[in-house]
Amino acid sequence: MTVMSEPNNFFPQRFKDAARHYTTGRPAYPKLLARRVAELIGLDADGRVLDIGTGPGFLAIDFAPWASEVIALDPSPEMLAAAQANAAEAEVEIRFVQGSSYDLGEGFGRFKLATFGRSFHWTDRAGTLAALDRLIVAGGAVALFGDRFPDLPQNAWRAAFKALLDRCGEEDPARRELRSPVNHETVLLASAFDHLERVSVLERRRTPLQHFVDRALSFGKTWHGRPGFKPEALAEETRHALRPWVQDDGAIEEIVEGHALVARRPAEVTGAARSSF
Repeated sequence: MTVMSEPNNFFPQRFKDAARHYTTGRPAYPKLLARRVAELIGLDADGRVLDIGTGPGFLAIDFAPWASEVIALDPSPEMLAAAQANAAEAEVEIRFVQGSSYDLGEGFGRFKLATFGRSFHWTDRAGTLAALDRLIVAGGAVALFGDRFPDLPQNAWRAAFKALLDRCGEEDPARRELRSPVNHETVLLASAFDHLERVSVLERRRTPLQHFVDRALSFGKTWHGRPGFKPEALAEETRHALRPWVQDDGAIEEIVEGHALVARRPAEVTGAARSSF
């Protein structure tokens, strides 16, 4: 099956204003998730990792202990500045490069793993996987990371928060680009990396209400989805919408599920079924 190249989903300035809210706003992945993926693909001190669309550097930082080198790639200088600050705080060595998936080429060298944290949908997915097929070493993988909030009592706040974001993003010009009828699994199954495995880790957290305000402000659609957008107004709307779930310490309980879809070349997966979901 062939998946056609997609429209250019590249919006390099989209997160210029949102970047400063990412570190405290977006949920970091459970640390155990990177370890599980590293173990699954056999990543060791000789392997290199390329984190594409690094954002605030969450995945680059998580994989630094498991790799010989991590290169973190992002088109936004604001995002790279946030990621560099986070890496310095975590005391890990990462090489940061301004660029995007459209810049992938032989000059990057070879990698055991390429990661995408909530960023794969911004690329020409089929074209990006074709480029990575030339950069990923034998036995290596591509991994798509994301998070979800399972339907549990601790996540009762989720519906109100999502409704608020949806209202804010109604006029976002990028909405069409983000709603491809072709899901990531279909694109991967049409690529060289068509052996798929899922890994997920659930983690209980208590998140300050202010971090939920930052979370709302970390979405590009909230900055681009309303004429005359005012961040102070969204901050107040968020506090009001989530007030019923704020506990005495000013925090909201949540259960975050970090997940990874790991894609490898089937001939390199010894004794594995072709596509395990």
